Amino acid sequence: MIKTVLCDLLSIDYPILQGGMAWVATAELAAAVSEAGALGIIAAGSASPETVQAEIRKVRSLTKRPFGVNIGLFSPHVDGLMELVVAERVPVITTGAGNPGKYLPRLKEAGIKVIPVVASVALAKRLERAGVDALIAEGMESGGHIGEITTMALVPQIVDAVSIPVIAAGGIADGRGLAAALALGAVGVQIGTRFICASECTAHTRYKNAIIAAGDRDTTVTGYPGHYVRVLRNKLTRQYEELIRRGATEEELNQLGVNKLRAAVVDGDVIYGSVMAGQSAALVKKIEPAAEIVCSIVSEAEEVLKRLGAVVNG
Repeated sequence: MIKTVLCDLLSIDYPILQGGMAWVATAELAAAVSEAGALGIIAAGSASPETVQAEIRKVRSLTKRPFGVNIGLFSPHVDGLMELVVAERVPVITTGAGNPGKYLPRLKEAGIKVIPVVASVALAKRLERAGVDALIAEGMESGGHIGEITTMALVPQIVDAVSIPVIAAGGIADGRGLAAALALGAVGVQIGTRFICASECTAHTRYKNAIIAAGDRDTTVTGYPGHYVRVLRNKLTRQYEELIRRGATEEELNQLGVNKLRAAVVDGDVIYGSVMAGQSAALVKKIEPAAEIVCSIVSEAEEVLKRLGAVVNG
């Protein structure tokens, strides 16, 4: 069985985190992933603390295993959400879109493990000094908001730059990706796109089927510097491209995206909705239970590592 320091740090069986995807990562998915031995994560997104509290309590009604909450520092409710996870004694939080430094003393006092998502070596170093427990190095292959460096290039650079555990993310959907991440020096992986197609995920079936139908060149990047987003190509992305050609302002681009993720995930609008997905979408072939996803990733990684060991030993 593959076991790393991440398993000990988070009290999980397998070094796999489920991505905190807004509108997608609900209590049902998080609980199923945690029950399977990985770490399920609820996405707070822009939801109110009351809404997230209900999700936390639902997870606890479905599993006794550890779970996490993802908090985007862009949330209008970020202060309330931080107080909520402390009050609810959530075991782990992941953060995105900035530096959670000012919240760390309160979180650490509550015994919460804090794992920010980073897309640069500079931020990784700063957060290590601030006292976070681990880092998620996320490459631009991932779905949703992205940085500018690929996973293959970013992960080893961050591993070399810090002494705390590093988790690889971006473009990873199977055991080969987990084995590759371990080879790069990571202690585990965060996977988002494949878990969208978990049976327990409440995302609309049309959203899931769009991922399953995707080919290797079917994602694109919309947005503007500092706010790039990877999604599947559709009529919405063509509207973005047209606005950019016309020299649209950031405000106009932002306005086009209002409520479009919800439209895709909840309403199943895969034509004019924002179908966020990573470049690993082409590796996702079917809808299946979260437990089978976790099991297949771990089993495949074990086989890959055994095969590589045989290559090295001649």
